[in-house]
Amino acid sequence: MFPEIEFERMKRLPNYVFAEVNNIKMEARRAGEDVIDFSMGNPDGPAPQHITDKLIEAAAKPKNHGYSASAGIFKLRLAISNWYKRKYDVDFLDPNKHVCATMGSKEGYVHLVQAIVNVGDVAVVPDPTYPIHSYAFMLNGAAVHKFELVFDDAFKVDEDLFFQRLQKTIDESIPKVKFVVVNFPHNPTCATVTPEFYTKLVAMAKRERFYVISDIAYADITFDGYKTPSIFQAEGALDVAVECFTLSKSYNMAGWRVGCIVGNERLIGALKRIKSWLDYGMFTPIQIAATVALDGPQECVAEHVEKYRKRRDLMLEVFAEAGWKMNKPDASMFIWAKIPEVAAHLGSMEFSKQLLTQAQVAVSPGIGFGNYGDQYVRIALIENEKRIRQAAKNIKKYLKSLEK
Repeated sequence: MFPEIEFERMKRLPNYVFAEVNNIKMEARRAGEDVIDFSMGNPDGPAPQHITDKLIEAAAKPKNHGYSASAGIFKLRLAISNWYKRKYDVDFLDPNKHVCATMGSKEGYVHLVQAIVNVGDVAVVPDPTYPIHSYAFMLNGAAVHKFELVFDDAFKVDEDLFFQRLQKTIDESIPKVKFVVVNFPHNPTCATVTPEFYTKLVAMAKRERFYVISDIAYADITFDGYKTPSIFQAEGALDVAVECFTLSKSYNMAGWRVGCIVGNERLIGALKRIKSWLDYGMFTPIQIAATVALDGPQECVAEHVEKYRKRRDLMLEVFAEAGWKMNKPDASMFIWAKIPEVAAHLGSMEFSKQLLTQAQVAVSPGIGFGNYGDQYVRIALIENEKRIRQAAKNIKKYLKSLEK
C-alpha cells in the first residue's frame, strides 16, 4: 500500500553485509550442524554474581519500577566519574555536567550524533570501522570522509601517517570537517595508539575547529602490559571531545545495555536533551547494579581479560598449526586475521561463506567494516578452548582442500 510514501532515511542504509553470513549460519543450525561461532563480539559468560545479586535486590523494591532518569541516576553518573578518576587519574568530570549514562554505548553514540549533526555536515571516520560509527552520521544526512587506518604487524597505529591523512582529508573537505571519530582499541582491527596520539589529536581539533568522538569500549581488554589511554589524559580535551565506554565487555553485561558518554559539557548537554525527549533511561535496578559493578571489586574484570588472553594465545597457536598464521593483538576480544594466502583470491565475503559451509566456523567478513577490510576477517574470542581446537581441525581440512 501507498508506494508513493517513501522512507528516504532507510535508503541511506546499505544492505547489511553480515546478514548473508548470518542467514547461512542460521540455516546450518536449523539443519542440525554444530557451528563454531566467532562472528559476534558477544561475551559468553554471565555477569559477576555480586552484580547480579544487586540487580535482584534492587528489582525486589517496588519504588525502583517507575520511570527512571534518562541521563542516568546520580549514583551511576558519580560511579562513572570515579571510574575515570581511578583508571586515568582524570578528576575533572562533573557527574552533573560531563556524564550521561546510556543504554549501551551504541544507543548513546547514535543519539549523540542525532543531537549534534546537521544535514550536510562532514565527519571523518577511518576505514575499516565499526559500522555504526559511520552510518549514524549518514542516517542523519551527514557526509562521511574516510581514509585507511594503517598499523603494523603488532597492531600499532602508524600515528604520523594517521595525522598526515587526517590533515589531508580536512584540507580537501568542502564543507569543513566538524567531527572526527576515533576508536582505540579498535573494532574490528584491534589496533592501538599511544597517549601522545590524543595530545596531537586534541591540538589538531583546536586548530582546525572540530569535535572528537572517542570510543573506548574495549578499554579494559588489554594484554602483555598494554594499557588503553583515554583522550581525557590529554590537556584541553574537555574543550573538544567526548568519549564512550560500555560495561558490556569488561563485566559480561552486553545484554544489560549499560554504557556512558562523558566529556564536553555542550555535547553532553545536547545528548541529555535529546534523550529526555526520546527515552526514560535504563530500568533503575540495572543502573543500581551497574553502580556496584563500577564501584565494587574489579577482580572479575581481570578474570575476563585472562580468559580472553588464554583464548587468544591458543587460537594463534592451533590456527597456525592448521595453516593460518595470524598476528598477535594486545587489546580487544578479537583477532583481525588476514585471509590465508591460499584463499586470498576469494575476498572476505566468499571466504567467510566457505569457512561456514565447509568448516562449520563462523567469522565476520572484513568487507563489512569497510573497503580496506576485504583481505581480513574478524574473529571474536567467544568460544571456549575445546571449541577453538575443534575449529582449527575443521579449518585445516578446509585449507587443505583449497590446495588441490
